[in-house]
Amino acid sequence: MEFFRALIQRQRAIAWFWVLLLVFAHNGKKTISASNYLVGLGSYDITGPAADVNMMGYANSDQTASGIHFRLRARSFIVAEPQGNRVVFVNLDACMASQLVTIKVLERLKARYGNLYTEKNVAISGIHTHAGPGGYLQYVVYIVTSLGFVRQSFDVIVDGIEQSIMRAHENLRAGSVYVNKGEILDAGVNRSPSSYLNNPAAERSKYKYDVDKEITLLKFVDDQWGPVGAFNWFATHGTSMSRTNELISGDNKGTAARLMEDWFDQKSVGGIANEIPRRVSNIVPGTQGNHHELLELASSFHSASGKPVTRYLSIAGRVRSSLRSADRPKFVSAFCQSNCGDVSPNVLGAFCTDTGLPCDFNHSTCGGKNELCYGRGPGYPDEFESTRIIGERQFKKATELFNSASQKLNGKIDFRHTYLDFSQLEVTLPKQGGGSETVKTCPAAMGFAFAAGTTDGPGAFDFKQGDDSGNAFWKLVRNVLKTPSKEQTDCQQPKPILLDTGEMKQPYDWAPSILPIQILKIGQLVILSVPGEFTTMAGRRLRDAVGAVFKEKVQVVIAGLTNTYSQYVTTLEEYKMQRYEGASTLYGPHTLSAYIQEFTKLATAIVSGKPVEAGPQPPDLLNKQISLLAPVVVDSTPLGVGFGDVSTNIPRNSTFKKGDTVSVVFWSACPRNDLMTEGTFALVELLQGQDTWVPAYDDDDICLRFKWSRPSKLSAQSHATIEWRVPQSAVPGVYRVSHFGASKSLFGSISHFTGSSNAFVVK
Repeated sequence: MEFFRALIQRQRAIAWFWVLLLVFAHNGKKTISASNYLVGLGSYDITGPAADVNMMGYANSDQTASGIHFRLRARSFIVAEPQGNRVVFVNLDACMASQLVTIKVLERLKARYGNLYTEKNVAISGIHTHAGPGGYLQYVVYIVTSLGFVRQSFDVIVDGIEQSIMRAHENLRAGSVYVNKGEILDAGVNRSPSSYLNNPAAERSKYKYDVDKEITLLKFVDDQWGPVGAFNWFATHGTSMSRTNELISGDNKGTAARLMEDWFDQKSVGGIANEIPRRVSNIVPGTQGNHHELLELASSFHSASGKPVTRYLSIAGRVRSSLRSADRPKFVSAFCQSNCGDVSPNVLGAFCTDTGLPCDFNHSTCGGKNELCYGRGPGYPDEFESTRIIGERQFKKATELFNSASQKLNGKIDFRHTYLDFSQLEVTLPKQGGGSETVKTCPAAMGFAFAAGTTDGPGAFDFKQGDDSGNAFWKLVRNVLKTPSKEQTDCQQPKPILLDTGEMKQPYDWAPSILPIQILKIGQLVILSVPGEFTTMAGRRLRDAVGAVFKEKVQVVIAGLTNTYSQYVTTLEEYKMQRYEGASTLYGPHTLSAYIQEFTKLATAIVSGKPVEAGPQPPDLLNKQISLLAPVVVDSTPLGVGFGDVSTNIPRNSTFKKGDTVSVVFWSACPRNDLMTEGTFALVELLQGQDTWVPAYDDDDICLRFKWSRPSKLSAQSHATIEWRVPQSAVPGVYRVSHFGASKSLFGSISHFTGSSNAFVVK
């Protein structure tokens, strides 16, 4: 009996084994089918020259880079069907995309991957920071203030995009993409409300706000590793940092990305999920002891004189590179730009600097002068604080959406792309009472109000927003460069033309005429790649028109400043007001209608499964570029002083508390000698044990600022000032500040160096 009972039990066990095996197999099958995509993310340093180069955005020739607030990056995602289509989206911590950058990136991708990644399925978008080095675009009007083309700015962006896509490609694994939406109510205001109010009242009544408050987030989940990244789109300008700032910065969107990546790294090692992140490296405990013991220990470490090192030491010392394990994909978070044309992060409003009163509503002037009207950020008068606050507001909502994302993207991946000649595009418009009429876009031109700037960065002289007639004196000046034809003047009406850029061809094209438009579709998400800055209402009209084409319910997002740059796009009603955005709508009053017509064609082609024509190719003007930026000739130090030596040290036996600023000045060399890509110029190190220094903060941290200066423009001598604002999360212990740099000899050779300050205590 016992034998038969055991045999029966054994047969039951075997039966249950096969049942469980079938269940697991079935569940495994479900998991595989649930992961209908391959996902991969990548990131790479694109921080350009931190000295001498004009910053892109404000067109202020006096605003040249002189250090780093925090580093800039290219962040990419790839979503692919296992045996089908794929799309690539790259988000740049740069003012905008560049046609020439896009051309050269695509050439590299073709050489590396064949036809896997092309102009059709690759989108490259800028966050619109106004605190990044310029000189990387190919059209004259965008590189005048940078003294022409800056090869170093261009190369680091092209290299970084390629590297970020390579990393995303290498990280491709089975995974899922989730989408979530929410609102951010306090990160953007309309800076041209009088233009917005010129839109039809019936149209305005459909919307609660005069700017888009919606944020759309994608959450990327790897089947093996779990969440590996998040990209989101939200409209607000990258102008929290002012037109006088000289530190390279990703502005509010770059700040938000830093915060979210650090937040996830902190969470992944056991941090609290909803806190503002601190540096993950600071979870490593410092040297323990009472204050007196720490002071004694710190006093034993004197400043280290400058010494030669290899470039690798700067890379190895970088805090962020020590965070991830080699076998796990790095978490990548990007805060992408949308229809930000009339949206300012300076949410307190625009005020006159002389009286403190609000600026004129229609013209944004103070006593008739636009130079005195400035928008105020939430941290006014501290632009760094305003940048942090607006970035933090985007970060907090993004983490909330990330944690609650549950709607999975499903369905096919598709894309369409074409080039269009916007200088003479025919547009069919419906007529009141029935029928239609055909109008045309115009060659590019900029109006007088363009020179007035905005409340984020006012212009100079006597220009003002809302100018629909122009000025006789400035017309004479304009005519020296190019007198617009009657046909062009009529086409651009009511814009008075200040610069007829579309018809200016010497020494080469001043403005683009051929532009790319593109749609990327991932399941029920549709991304519209637009090569400019759409205003709030212009973006709403475009989204509605494209969304109406698709049979299924889709979520449409606008990716602004993508693939190339062609300034602004307003509604016809806003164009008539000729504020800055209307004056900067290059191709005339029917520009938006042209975009709606052509994007609708792309969407229809996706729905019907039909191809579209490639269109006329944009020019590659690399060989025509002119650069007037002087090279670095030589670096030097005073007799008896070495590169990396401390010029102004921290007093020995110093103690700092949270919130204090630690400052050290080193003898340095021009940062253009080596951009320290994926490395750092500045490092705060924490003493662990009795003699081991570990990286705690570097120049990719918002609390650490690297400032470079020379006593005069032609001087070969220079200083690096490193300022560390001790964060509330800093671990008590013994610290020191180190500087990395590279000097150039008279014979052109580059030598790397480092130096360190006296040790000090943080309590």
